[in-house]
Order: sequence, then structure tokens, then C-alpha cells
Amino acid sequence: MSETTGTTVLRTSVQVDGEPASYLTAGQDGPPVLLLHGTYWSRVWLPVLDQLAGAGLRPIAVDLPGLGRSGGQLTPEAATVPALADWVTRFASALNLSGPVAVAGHDIGGAIAQHLLAFDGLEVSRLALVNSVLYDSWPAPHVARFQDSDTTEGVLAARREAVTRVLAHVGTESLIADYVDPWTDERVRRSWLALAGAADNHYTLDVVPALQRSPAPKLLIWGEDDLHERVEYAERFASEIPHTTLIRIPNADHIPTENAPDRIGRALAGFFTA
Repeated sequence: MSETTGTTVLRTSVQVDGEPASYLTAGQDGPPVLLLHGTYWSRVWLPVLDQLAGAGLRPIAVDLPGLGRSGGQLTPEAATVPALADWVTRFASALNLSGPVAVAGHDIGGAIAQHLLAFDGLEVSRLALVNSVLYDSWPAPHVARFQDSDTTEGVLAARREAVTRVLAHVGTESLIADYVDPWTDERVRRSWLALAGAADNHYTLDVVPALQRSPAPKLLIWGEDDLHERVEYAERFASEIPHTTLIRIPNADHIPTENAPDRIGRALAGFFTA
């Protein structure tokens, strides 16, 4: 099953663990770039996909299992960073991606991307992080308050509130509704609860030594107005982790791809084609 969502962007799916893994892609035969979301979904990458494809890349923005448009349902055990990194490796295998793969991560997807770079499984050539969780910056309070919840009551309203806040500069009602739509599904809300419950910053703290040893180029792109994944964390990462460049995006919050898609698209394209 596939559908067109933009000028050259296509949503399609592949079977992983017996369930459809939905992803947005653009371009055809260029070097693949895996784009990972966190507490949102693949929609965060849509504004930059055409620009990446225009640079000769093949961007692939996947929805993690049970989230966005993907099938299945996350459990607490399947929602940990290592378990999701293993799932991404199986997703890449299902797409027959061979050789080194460039990876970008947003939010908790950045923790998954860091894990992929640091440990065996998927060979990562370049790593980009966009307002990613780093060190002990997470879980944010609006996610942590659901960690002990056994009901999805309040999840949809909380997600709408979070989306409205982080898209304050650009968030029309139609854009906010587009972002929030997956959580109208009870199955997705339950998967999101599992993701929130499994959020643990020891995964990004424990990976620091391996990141410091890694020779892979690393790019940080940061909306400066993020209240939780603060730019100070990015500054610390850039100072402590070799081969790291930081690009700051003023007047942008947690999803800066919506505030400055052209600038961020150019930066990612330049980084991944260098």
C-alpha cells in the first residue's frame, strides 16, 4: 500500500516482524538516510524530504512500531531504546539497505540513533540529531507524567497541548490536527504510553564513551526555544563529542523543521552528501 503525500514524497510500507512498518520516502536510487522520530511521528521530517531527495539522497522517515501509521503495538519491553534500535536494524534489513547508512534522529529517535552508532547492528556512517534527547535531558515532564499510567485517558489532549506549544510560531489549526491525528487511535495511544514508560536517560548517559570514540561525523541542529531539550545540552555535546558541528535555529522550538525547513533541509543535505 502506498500514497502520495507531497510533490515527490511517497508513504509506503514494508513488513517487519509480521506487521506493516510505514514510512515516508522521496527520491529513488540515492544513498539512504534513515530518519527516526521520537514521541511524535514521521510527520516531523516531512518538511525536509523533498530537499534531501533533490540533493540526490533517498530519505526514509519511518514510523516506529505501533506509532504514526505503522502497525502493531508497543509493549514496555519493546519500547526501550535498545529494543527499538534492534527494530530499526530489522527495518533496514527489510528494505535491503546494505553498507554504511546515514541516520538522523529527533527527540527519543535521537537516542535510538546514538545507540545505533555506538553499538553493533547497523553500520552508521554519519549521525545528525535534531532537538534530540541528550545526556539526562529526558524524559520531559509532559512525558514523564504518563510513565506510571495504566490508562490512555488524557493522552490525546496532552499530545494536542504539546504540539500546539512547540509549533507556536507556525502552528495553524490544520497543521496541529495533522500532527495529532495518529493519537485518535487507541492502539497508538497505548503504544505511546509504552514509549513514555520506557523512557530512561541512562541510555543516553551510558552511550557517551562510545560516542567520544566514534570517528563518524556528527551534526546537531537545534531550535533554540526548546524548553526541555535545551540548547545548552547541544552545546555540551558539541564540546565533548569529537567531530561534532552545532547549528542553532533561532525562534524555533522542539520541531524546528517546521520553522526553518529550507535552512535545515540544506544543512542536512550538505552534511549527508559531504
